[in-house]
Amino acid sequence: MAAFEYVALDSRGRRKKGVTEGDSSRQVRQALRDTGLTPLSVDITRERGDGFRWAFPRGMSALDQALFTRQMATMISAGLPVEESLDAVAGQIEKRRPRAMIMTVRGRVREGHTLAAALGEFPSTFSDMYRSTVAAGERSGHLDAVLENLADYTEASFESRRNVEMALFYPVVLLVFAMLIVGALLVYIVPEIVQVFEDTGSELPLLTRLMISLSEFLQGYLWVLAIGLLVVWFGVRRLLAHPGVRLQWDRRKLVLPLLGRIVRGSNASRYANTLSILTSSGVPLVEAMRIAGEVVSNQWLKRGLSDAVQLVSEGSSLRAALGASGHFPPMFLHMVASGESSGELDTMLRKVARFQQSEIERLTNALVRVFEPTMMVIMGLVVVTIVLAILLPILSIHELVA
Repeated sequence: MAAFEYVALDSRGRRKKGVTEGDSSRQVRQALRDTGLTPLSVDITRERGDGFRWAFPRGMSALDQALFTRQMATMISAGLPVEESLDAVAGQIEKRRPRAMIMTVRGRVREGHTLAAALGEFPSTFSDMYRSTVAAGERSGHLDAVLENLADYTEASFESRRNVEMALFYPVVLLVFAMLIVGALLVYIVPEIVQVFEDTGSELPLLTRLMISLSEFLQGYLWVLAIGLLVVWFGVRRLLAHPGVRLQWDRRKLVLPLLGRIVRGSNASRYANTLSILTSSGVPLVEAMRIAGEVVSNQWLKRGLSDAVQLVSEGSSLRAALGASGHFPPMFLHMVASGESSGELDTMLRKVARFQQSEIERLTNALVRVFEPTMMVIMGLVVVTIVLAILLPILSIHELVA
């Protein structure tokens, strides 16, 4: 049986949305009619590819996935079969879309598929790393332990992402409001005040004339400026979608003084954490490296990791293969070498992942602390400039009268 999402009308004409199971859409429609509902649409739950990358996700959020993984780990550890665990987790979820996805996975498991294969129905939600880890747990017979590790990983990833987003929230809001306030002053306030001085017929100071010109430009061409910014934004996005351009841009990012450090650290942390989960789950190192390389967002670094996979398959050590890429921090490589020599590679990878993540969070917090006073100083200078543009004509008129 598959999961179906439906929209129907009740006896009072109110729309109702829900999820139910059935053998076909016709059977689901008949079942809805038997309960007094008039079906408007009945669609089988499957991966929905949105045509625009900036559209809101229609699957599980990061928090939903972390909760799902933790609940599944708890259920499996308690000795429940996979099918019953999925049924219990689906019953606890109120959101329609995630619940439909889990019910679809449960239906595939009931048909005889493995959990990893069933999760493959939603590749955008459950990544290659996630599904490979689950498959390794099923093959080794230690699915409960693997899900516990995976739950820790998804929760840690969610927490680190949320910490960065919360740290950036205030500066972004401050920047937006600052731009709105300055724009309002230039478009609405400055022209009204300066008009009084223009009526006197006296020559205005240079700063005031420049401010008037800027205000007139914004009044007359603000919409042109807005459209131009949108065109540039879409053009840059389209340009970066080209593989060659994206590869060269990612290469440049790695050598920039501050941005390069953040990019290297975040990708190293993500790679080490994924590699640790896979190796501790029994996935062979070469295969684990191939899968872990897919979670790296920088295309130039990903190319270097592909070469590293080849080197390890030829007999090279992991430390030497990663060092050949030239973009991993020295501490990262040192801890990997220590893990290889001690036979505790997965443990050292977890430690280096936590270390890199803490470094990124520390650097981000430092940048945020610097950004806030910098914005206040810039806003102060802008306001002072506008005030001077208004006061200078007043002082000029006062000198003439005196």
